Parts: sequence; structure tokens; C-alpha cells
Amino acid sequence: MFEQDYLMRIIAQLMGAIRRSMERAAGEEDPDGAARMLDMAVGEATDLDGEALLSLAPDSMAAILQVSGVDPHLTEHIARSLLLSSRYYAEAANDDMAALRSSQARALAAAFGHELPSEAMTDQELEAFLEEAAE
Repeated sequence: MFEQDYLMRIIAQLMGAIRRSMERAAGEEDPDGAARMLDMAVGEATDLDGEALLSLAPDSMAAILQVSGVDPHLTEHIARSLLLSSRYYAEAANDDMAALRSSQARALAAAFGHELPSEAMTDQELEAFLEEAAE
């Protein structure tokens, strides 16, 4: 029961970060800040050194998360957060970071058997995902 509550709290925090990043990217027109916000949230969700984790090559990142004991239910949310971070970095014209986050998201999804959209998620798809995750 304690593990379930902890997992739900971490997922809720990550979903909150996704929503705040969407507001920052749209309302404040700060996609770079929104991407960095998501990167920080991923680090907090994994209980690992987020900066070090996010600097890894995609397959290395997925391997670290596989052996670190991160709950597989959380990894789908992490992968989607990385994909959204990629979108925001692209909007901020930081193509290198956008490509890295996209590759990390796809490697993580492949390692844990999650499906991600082939393109960056639209705001409508993100809203639907957030609503589904809240249920």
C-alpha cells in the first residue's frame, strides 16, 4: 500500500510538472524554460541525479532506469515527459537537445514496452493523456 501511494504521488507530481510546462510554453511563450522544467521533474521522479541521467546516451539512460528499480508504470510518464521536452527544445530552436530528448524518450519506451506517438504530441493529445492519467 505504501509503495502504491508513493508511486501515485510521484506520478501526480510529474503530471503537475507537465501541466505547468504547457502553461509556461504557451502562456509565457518560454519553450526553453518549459523544457528545462520538465527535465528537472524527470530527475525528481527518478530519485537519481537528473542532470547526469539526462546527459546519457539514449540506450544508456534506458539501461540505468531498468536496473535502478524505477517503477515501470512511471517510465511511461517519464518517456512522455521527455518527448514533450523534445518538442519544447525544438520550439526554442535547440535542435541538439530536441533530438537527444526524443531519442531518450523512444529508447526508454522501447526498453519498457511503451508506445509513443511517432510525432511530437499535440496539446490536445497531451490534455487527453493528462485526463487519462488522472483517472
